[in-house]
Amino acid sequence: MMGCCTARCTLMTICALQMLASVERFVFDMVGFMWTPVLVGVIDIIVILFGMFGIHQYRPKYIYLYGIWHILWIGWNIFIICLYLEAGVLTLEKNGNILSMGTGSDSWWLTHGFGCVVKTRSTTTIVEGTTTVVEDERLSVTGCVLDGRYTEVIHAGVQILLAIVGIIGAILVNVKFAEEEDSFDFIGGFDSNYSSYNSHAQQKESSDVPMQPVYM
Repeated sequence: MMGCCTARCTLMTICALQMLASVERFVFDMVGFMWTPVLVGVIDIIVILFGMFGIHQYRPKYIYLYGIWHILWIGWNIFIICLYLEAGVLTLEKNGNILSMGTGSDSWWLTHGFGCVVKTRSTTTIVEGTTTVVEDERLSVTGCVLDGRYTEVIHAGVQILLAIVGIIGAILVNVKFAEEEDSFDFIGGFDSNYSSYNSHAQQKESSDVPMQPVYM
């Protein structure tokens, strides 16, 4: 019983850390109008809540859901890392619209990191002689203490680490649940003395039944 409690508490702590990391990431994705990460982040937060409920209420199916989703979550974050590091055929210029759903938005961290100085150029356009449209074109970003791409990579790396630990924890908790169910006596609980006493009493009652003659 103690082992199960320890595993449950550990997994609950991991879920709490995942929740903090996912909410923080969700906020900055929302500020940067990165709609695909926002959508995936909402799903992740919901699944973490299901996992925490399953841990608290001894619901193995919810913990299985938590583990299966985070296998997919690891794949998503590996894709994010490859995209920002431009590994293989992936580049931000060609594939960045996957994250913004075609809106052309960039990660908030690319222009708002510590020490970043953004140089822009304003373009004024007159539409139909009355409407004036001013557009700011970003020319360059300099002075960043840490490149925004690496900030995104760090975020994804932390998520992968927490997900791996969470999956291992989910497996251990469900194994503990299964062991408890196998060892639990639904008549006498965990008290083997009660079970043996009950069995002995039933045998005594059956032996005390008087014998009756049978007439043909």
